[in-house]
Amino acid sequence: MQTNVPVERCRMMKEQLIKAMQRNQFLNMMYMAKDRTVSQRGIKIIRIVGDSFQAYCFIRQAKRTFIIDSVLAVIPIVHKERSVV
Repeated sequence: MQTNVPVERCRMMKEQLIKAMQRNQFLNMMYMAKDRTVSQRGIKIIRIVGDSFQAYCFIRQAKRTFIIDSVLAVIPIVHKERSVV
């Protein structure tokens, strides 16, 4: 049985983005634009519709729309509280 890897990767990425949105997480995202340039952005997902999603981009300081299939990787940003000893 042969699987369609790009479709499976897109489905898995969408599931990961949905979880991040539900958990209200900030993400570091590697994204490939239409002109094939790759950028790294800090984002917070606002909503997911079909094969794209809207997120607040901390680089542009604005809401942006991204295509899920163009997301190369996402990593949750973890803020650890500092403790004073």
